[in-house]
Amino acid sequence: MSSSDARRRRTSAETREHVLEVARRLFYWNGIRAVGVDRIAAEAGVAPMTLYRLFPSKDDLVTAYVERTENDYREWFMKATRADGRSPRDRILALFDELIAQTQPHVSRGCPFLMTLAEYPQSEAGCHRHAVDLKKWTHARMVELVDQLAESQGVAGSAGLADHLILIMEGVYASVQALGAQGPARQARAIAERLLTPEGGSCPTR
Repeated sequence: MSSSDARRRRTSAETREHVLEVARRLFYWNGIRAVGVDRIAAEAGVAPMTLYRLFPSKDDLVTAYVERTENDYREWFMKATRADGRSPRDRILALFDELIAQTQPHVSRGCPFLMTLAEYPQSEAGCHRHAVDLKKWTHARMVELVDQLAESQGVAGSAGLADHLILIMEGVYASVQALGAQGPARQARAIAERLLTPEGGSCPTR
């Protein structure tokens, strides 16, 4: 690639993606409210006015960040639990394997959605709505997986089992922030495995 090609100007769409990626890194690792628009513009190498043309307000940028993160999380979840010949039980356990990999300290400081909800408790905020939607979506997918597990075993499904599995996931995200991936979070898969045995999975349905 020639130096002129390397220095070519980005299109508006490319600039938006670049700014969003920089904002994503800064928001996630430093906190949303702790990072100002000027810092994002500086680290992205764009003028503040360019950034504001792409995202009219910081709230718009934050909402775009959470929406992008939400889409990536959905893709991660569906890839981990894809129906590729594995049993429903193995697909659920694979999710917990991926969860532990996802929450290692070099790639994680916790759940971006829980952190967003902590910083933006107002239900009318766009970023808050996206975070809540993701949590609801994740629970619904877990219920589907548990129903598939129950069908494969010829027993009734248990909404309680799905609730328990979601609580384990949420516990991992919460605990790694203070206690690390080698703290209580390392027990997540073993707990899930016990719940997925015929005896261990006899959870309340309400």
